[in-house]
Amino acid sequence: MIQVEHLTKRYGGQLSVDDVTFTCRPGTVTGFLGPNGAGKTTTMRVLCGLSRATSGSATVDGRAYADIPDPGRVVGVLLDAGATHPGRRGREVLSLAARTMRLPAERVDEVLALVGLAGRPERLRTRQYSLGMRQRLGLAVALLGDPRVLVLDEPANGLDPEGIFWMRGLLRDFADRGGTVLLSSHLLGEVEAIADQLVVIGRGRVAAAGSKEELLAASSGEAVLVRSLDDEALVAALQATGVGVTPSEEGLTVQAGAEAVGRAALAAGVVLTGLRPVGGRRLEELFFSMTQGSELGEDRPDAPDPHAAPATSAQEASR
Repeated sequence: MIQVEHLTKRYGGQLSVDDVTFTCRPGTVTGFLGPNGAGKTTTMRVLCGLSRATSGSATVDGRAYADIPDPGRVVGVLLDAGATHPGRRGREVLSLAARTMRLPAERVDEVLALVGLAGRPERLRTRQYSLGMRQRLGLAVALLGDPRVLVLDEPANGLDPEGIFWMRGLLRDFADRGGTVLLSSHLLGEVEAIADQLVVIGRGRVAAAGSKEELLAASSGEAVLVRSLDDEALVAALQATGVGVTPSEEGLTVQAGAEAVGRAALAAGVVLTGLRPVGGRRLEELFFSMTQGSELGEDRPDAPDPHAAPATSAQEASR
């Protein structure tokens, strides 16, 4: 489980994260969303021990990353797919990481096959990799220690549609087996397809947090789409009760619940041929409505940080 509690981070006079609190529970994928500079990357760097909080905490299973023995076996991290040494071959990157985690060589073979880099790709130097291949290698390093938690920053960058579909299945299976996933991505459609929970951040603060269904439903209000054999009579019956009705090509959009529509139709003797909830606004609309104009300034993961913690052995091995 991931717990971020009242986390604040300053880079000199620049406030990057401001009193952020959220929880990611086992068995779920949490989409971590916000515009550039909102504080996402800084929050994830603090969580993964690459920067120290000014105040507050970010823990995995109740412990700070730096306090976890052999952390690669507990939390898999992908924050920068381009961080691998360009002269090392794909298999070499994984073999070095496996040695730091005291893993058998067979585990390298397993993850190479899992991410689709077995065979010729594993023998290439990473400078020859496409961005999508580097993302797959980064995911392989994150999964190598068979962790319980994954922290991933833009893991779908550079993946083609087939690769994105593959990654969605991989992460969904990981969560369904009890794992915890914190996923930051600008591909909002993919986040909407896979996430169970959402955390939306803007100006370094949490703008919204909760289940995907609750947040999207709350943004739209109660409404149903109705089709009938006599729309004119149904509209008259609904309007007589003070309910708003808007005709559309799909039918009638009614600003009321299914029970109210059914009672009005019954009283008017109208046969309904279709009745379903109107989907809430898509994630893109929710995102923009909550974060418009909220940029605090670019996240500064590369800025000098006098409190930055040294990289872990697993992270060094992947560079």
